[in-house]
Amino acid sequence: MKRIESRDNKWVKRLNGLKIKKNRDKEGVFVAEGLRFISEVPANWPVETYAVSDSFANENDLSVYEKKAEVLCLPDALFASVCDTENPQGILAVCKKLDLDEKAVFAKEKPFLILAEELNDPGNLGTVIRTADACGADGVFLSKGSVDLYNPKVLRSTMGSLFHVPVFQNVDLQEMSAKLKENNIPLYAAHLKGDTYPYGLNLSDSCAFIIGNEARGLSDDAADLCDRWVRIPMPGQAESLNASIAAGVLMYEVVRQRLK
Repeated sequence: MKRIESRDNKWVKRLNGLKIKKNRDKEGVFVAEGLRFISEVPANWPVETYAVSDSFANENDLSVYEKKAEVLCLPDALFASVCDTENPQGILAVCKKLDLDEKAVFAKEKPFLILAEELNDPGNLGTVIRTADACGADGVFLSKGSVDLYNPKVLRSTMGSLFHVPVFQNVDLQEMSAKLKENNIPLYAAHLKGDTYPYGLNLSDSCAFIIGNEARGLSDDAADLCDRWVRIPMPGQAESLNASIAAGVLMYEVVRQRLK
């Protein structure tokens, strides 16, 4: 364990720097905060460093972390200063970003995929990823212009599901549409002009859904890539659903049809 007490320490400066996207991209790492989130990190996922507060160190056995990576110990106030959360739990991990295998996703027996066009709200994206994990989706694909996957608020919203379902960033939707067609995977979208409900689709086979931007919905170009538009029934007076809720309705219809 390495003791750090100065705000001028290179590690303190680096951890603060990793709050910025360009620094995370440059180094190929992201920061996981909180005991529950860190407990979801798979044993084979590369962790570069752990940082803990004095209070955490005094109350927990650090040997489990020291077996995997270097552990930095900081005074409580200094630890709080490098965290993104207002009430940090006393531990964070600097994790490596993985190079994901898109071909492995398409090689699944009946791929179940989620696409998102310029999903901008961190909470929405995190919730979509968490729901995709819960529903057994094989992959999530984010278009260019979507919020950064490794934004701290996105990471917290995933509740660790980032480690369970592969998420691809900066996807070209035109190219993705071509890959779906090559693999005979129909692409569906919730749309006000949809001609069927989700329950009218055959989702027990391969399928993909695309979710639109929170404010604008799907662009015309993205909507034109779809094989079919579907309507989510809304017998009440609301005109639309939150993007992550709409995604959840569609994903759970896949689950319902695939349950044995």
